[in-house]
Amino acid sequence: MRKILFTLLGLFIISFAVNAQTLNPQHRWFEEARFGLFVHFGPYSVLGEGEWIMNSKPYTVGDYHKLQHIFNPQFFDAAEWVRIAKAAGMKYITFTSRHHDGFSNWDTKQSNWNIMNTPYGKDIIRQLADECHKEGIKLVFYYSLLDWSRNDYSFTTGRTGQKAGRVVQEAWSSYINFMKAQLTELLTNYGEIAGIWFDGEWDQLPPEDSGKVTHEMSKVDWHFGEIYDLIHRLQPNCMISNNHHLPPLPGEDYQAFEKDLPGENSGGGFSSNQTITNHLPLETCETINNSWGYHLRDNRYKSTREIIHLLVRAAGYNANLLLNVGPKPTGKIEEICVERLQEVGKWLSVYGQTIYQTTGGFIKPQSWGAVTQKGKTVYIHILRKESDLLTLRFPQKIHTMKWLNVDDKAVWKTNNKTGETEITLNIPLDSIDSILEVILK
Repeated sequence: MRKILFTLLGLFIISFAVNAQTLNPQHRWFEEARFGLFVHFGPYSVLGEGEWIMNSKPYTVGDYHKLQHIFNPQFFDAAEWVRIAKAAGMKYITFTSRHHDGFSNWDTKQSNWNIMNTPYGKDIIRQLADECHKEGIKLVFYYSLLDWSRNDYSFTTGRTGQKAGRVVQEAWSSYINFMKAQLTELLTNYGEIAGIWFDGEWDQLPPEDSGKVTHEMSKVDWHFGEIYDLIHRLQPNCMISNNHHLPPLPGEDYQAFEKDLPGENSGGGFSSNQTITNHLPLETCETINNSWGYHLRDNRYKSTREIIHLLVRAAGYNANLLLNVGPKPTGKIEEICVERLQEVGKWLSVYGQTIYQTTGGFIKPQSWGAVTQKGKTVYIHILRKESDLLTLRFPQKIHTMKWLNVDDKAVWKTNNKTGETEITLNIPLDSIDSILEVILK
């Protein structure tokens, strides 16, 4: 019989609870939420090849902007989106206010390239904000720092957008002022906003796989200090995250990991320069298939089991899971996505206490599963059985132990000399996640 030993010694001496040291008590909702909905939506949805199609095809600005006369999400229903998120057990929505193509999904006065000048002609963000406020769902705005359309964005030094047909490089200061004006609109016209999620600093940095990359290598001055101060002045409790794949900057309130669980560094180069910062809350964003924006040919949808495992392992790292869907150009979320989210929601309606308001456990996630904790209550999530015995060293003595979803009595034995506890697993386990509830003395 093989024996797997996990202790708090050596490389396994990790307590993820220390990550939850939030500076602002008004941000505690984020650490307790654990699950959010990411939505990528814009004119690119019409082309059905993902949100990067303007750059990857590529399209010139003139050709791509013809989509403004086509994009018509006539079946968009903010109430339906929010119902889907709530039924999935999600506590917040992060929505693309503006992606890299520069299109704005609200009634901005800073650019004509926006939703009001489409056949649809209605403010999507207004509708979504009103519904989120009504239903108690927190709303975060994704906001692209880079822009493939504007001439005042520094496209001559950027890594992307080189074939958009722009020939005149206008003043960078104009672009900074444009972003400040748009952020001011978002934070003054739509009620309480829970966060701003920036993306695109990497466009002005060396590629992630070129060696060690730092913020100081940026080819432009992003004026982050001014921008972050503006956000916190307009809405002091608004959280800031920046998906730069680098150590957090002053003023950032939580740390984002793209398609990678914090610390695993398996995100195809996205996280090669990124380490966990103990004093900030954590979030990992992942796609429900392999695309962020709507993609006609991407049918590689994650199973309910895979999504739950992602959620459990993220919680085991003391992180939230931000799961993305890319609605169709009509504004409808695909049925298979809705079904998957409903199934995850059903699981959370039964076992949510092992995820919500927990911290990462006394060991980091392992190949067999993960540990979450709430005070003296520890949840052992067995996601994959690797042996008939699981050996752990708990930080305190055990008071009680029971299975939450396995029809058997928990069998365990602690060696008083070594402090190691052996848990018997030679029983039929749950097909998704076998959960042990352990109460410590």
